[in-house]
Amino acid sequence: MSPFDRRDVLRLAALGAAGSLTAGCAGGAAPTASVRATAAGSGRAASPSAAAAGDAAALPPLAPGLPFEIGSGPRTRPAVALTFHGQGDPAIAGQLLAEAARADARITVMAVGSWLDEQPAMARRILDGGHELGNHTEHHLAISTMGAEQAYQEIARCAQRLKQLTGSQGRWFRPSQAQDCTDTVAAQARRAGYAHCLSYDLDSLDYTDPGAEAVTRTVLDAVRPGSVVSLHFGHTGTVAALPAILDGLHQRGLRAVTTSELLS
Repeated sequence: MSPFDRRDVLRLAALGAAGSLTAGCAGGAAPTASVRATAAGSGRAASPSAAAAGDAAALPPLAPGLPFEIGSGPRTRPAVALTFHGQGDPAIAGQLLAEAARADARITVMAVGSWLDEQPAMARRILDGGHELGNHTEHHLAISTMGAEQAYQEIARCAQRLKQLTGSQGRWFRPSQAQDCTDTVAAQARRAGYAHCLSYDLDSLDYTDPGAEAVTRTVLDAVRPGSVVSLHFGHTGTVAALPAILDGLHQRGLRAVTTSELLS
């Protein structure tokens, strides 16, 4: 059975019309197609030591038949992916990682290359915690407005930085200042070696700094099995909201896992 239904196929055919821009990272855009992947891997997260090796082969194998653009995971498994825009004060990032460790949660950090240039130790710290790193472009500019070569350079430079720091450019690419990949951006992501564009189906709106209670409510009111949630490093309200978010997920029987585990 295909891991996504006919509606997903039709949605994927129309992806070229996507690539919406917003004031934040990509808040307010319509969600992309859900991916109803079947469980094909072991269902267990890669161990911290395996993830720290930076070896893509150590990651859980993905379910077959996944589309290029992924907005959510299977709705039949009790897991969600909390994905973080990786930029901002490293002290705040450290607090988020500490809270994830307290709750035995795993996250995916879509790192901005220029941030890793300034904070190279964060890459290893993220992986050593059993988390996952992905590519969120070099400078976090409005990639959907760029020509092909400029978009490629934004993706490739971040990929190079990730590989230098960890041995792998990571499995996931997410466009900057857009929820979806345009045709141009998708082509350049593939050129840079990425098989998937990682979107999301739940925007926490934490980058608007509405306060911890509002961020928590936005996430827990809408989260469901398979959700890919967009969150951000660099915002103290997100740090304050994370304990309640993780506790709320636990009460709903949902585990916070890496995106690779969600789609394995």
